[in-house]
Amino acid sequence: MKKIIWVLLAALVFMLLAACAEIAEQPEEERNDNETDQQRERSEIEEPAGEEVFQDGLKVHYIDVGQGDSTLLEFEGFAMLIDAGNWNSKEAVDYLKQRGIQDIDIVVGTHPDADHIGQMAQVIGEFEVGEVWMSGNTSSSNTFLNVLQAIEASGSDYVESRSGDSYDVGSMQIEVLYPDEITGAANEESVSLKITYGDVRFVFTGDAGVKQEQEMIDSGMGLEAEILHLGHHGSNTSTSPAFLGAVAPEVAIYSAGADNSYGHPHAEVIAAAENAGAEVYGTDVNGTILVETDGKSYSVKTQQEGVPTEGENRCIDLNIASSAELQEITGIGKVYAQSIIDQRPFENVEELLDIKGIGQGTLDDIQEQDLACIGG
Repeated sequence: MKKIIWVLLAALVFMLLAACAEIAEQPEEERNDNETDQQRERSEIEEPAGEEVFQDGLKVHYIDVGQGDSTLLEFEGFAMLIDAGNWNSKEAVDYLKQRGIQDIDIVVGTHPDADHIGQMAQVIGEFEVGEVWMSGNTSSSNTFLNVLQAIEASGSDYVESRSGDSYDVGSMQIEVLYPDEITGAANEESVSLKITYGDVRFVFTGDAGVKQEQEMIDSGMGLEAEILHLGHHGSNTSTSPAFLGAVAPEVAIYSAGADNSYGHPHAEVIAAAENAGAEVYGTDVNGTILVETDGKSYSVKTQQEGVPTEGENRCIDLNIASSAELQEITGIGKVYAQSIIDQRPFENVEELLDIKGIGQGTLDDIQEQDLACIGG
């Protein structure tokens, strides 16, 4: 009996030694593959396959900068700023500092108006900026010239965005919707973007007008998005019913100053957005608006409660209004509107008499409408 036990023990020892020898002779690469397979099996148990995980999520801050535009996007260690508020305020820079922002990967100036690139020179000067995107349209304003000088001094890369361009930044995709080319129509040819983070999409169009929106529709690019930033501060020169139908937003957000003299937002735009099924928010009544998403769902948080309503005491600033806006003034057609744009800036409405073809009678009619203004 004892002999059998010893034989069994010897056989067991022999088998163990043989197994160890086989492992020792196994190529290291094969052993690593086996270990990797085991690790993969454990990983698949811990983390279900087929589900994309967005670690930090995306935060989109529609900053309350008064009568201007500025939106900060933060995600996965990246930062992107679309427009930089008005020239005569510092809310955008202050907000970035409050957020502890030091580096900004991309700064977009949708167009050279001072209520969109107003603080961009300060942003480029005070933060580490990787790239500056603009349309290529120019302006003779000091605000615009200061931005160009800041770009040159900083060494930031300069990019002129064109429709069809597409960029992957971390887990976020950026598609340029407009412009395809520039003709000098600075407002209308605003850099327009569609930003996708997982299943949640955002559209920004700057001050692009109804005509440009239609060109975006006709381009065949997918415009559908959950969140739409209403064009031109909620003006009726933008956000056509056709564009609303193409985007089909669940949330519409506009940037405007409280009690602004432009009458932004316009009643028909708010009504159209709501009738299209969108929930509407505005910085004039809600303060800074924050949209957070994990790539699957999103939430909207506001600094304060309020219900957007149409603006009052509207005026059309001769020094910054688009051609379409100027033509809303009875007596100013397409030719006069272009002449006004070419001869800016004006110190007062009476200087419209310097426009060839505008006489005292036409000026009286314009002033009687109480729409034309300077510095509204």
